[in-house]
Amino acid sequence: MVLITGNIFVMIFEMIVVNEWLSIPETELTFAASRSGGPGGQNVNKVNSRVSLSFDVEQSPSLTPEQRARILSCLSTRISKDGVLRVVAQMHRSQLENKQAAVERFIELMRRALVRPTPRHKTRISAAAHARRIDEKKRQSRLKKERSRTVERDDS
Repeated sequence: MVLITGNIFVMIFEMIVVNEWLSIPETELTFAASRSGGPGGQNVNKVNSRVSLSFDVEQSPSLTPEQRARILSCLSTRISKDGVLRVVAQMHRSQLENKQAAVERFIELMRRALVRPTPRHKTRISAAAHARRIDEKKRQSRLKKERSRTVERDDS
């Protein structure tokens, strides 16, 4: 955003807040507009409403090494060989709405990638629960055996 007061230009950079530990300045994001595909008539054919957001994960000064490693591993299918994360939005008719949608999707992807899963603690099934399971399996087996007809042949 540019603020003009008299002859002085002041650049105001908006911060994209991903979570309480990470904020990314909008200057690190690159936006590109192109024509959207699919149905839509003249609007699709004439207007560059599709927005592509690019974020260089490997070169970003906003990320800590731990965050960078986590994002690279969790979003590996969305990150190019150059280390650039790309998010595309083309649902809306206006470029501004698509830009907002791309930023929202970017924030959601980053939040999900940065969540550390809680470690699983191995638990043991109780002896009583194990015994109940085995008893139920035996009961089910007897029930199925009783349902089947066993015809005894007299082969003599």
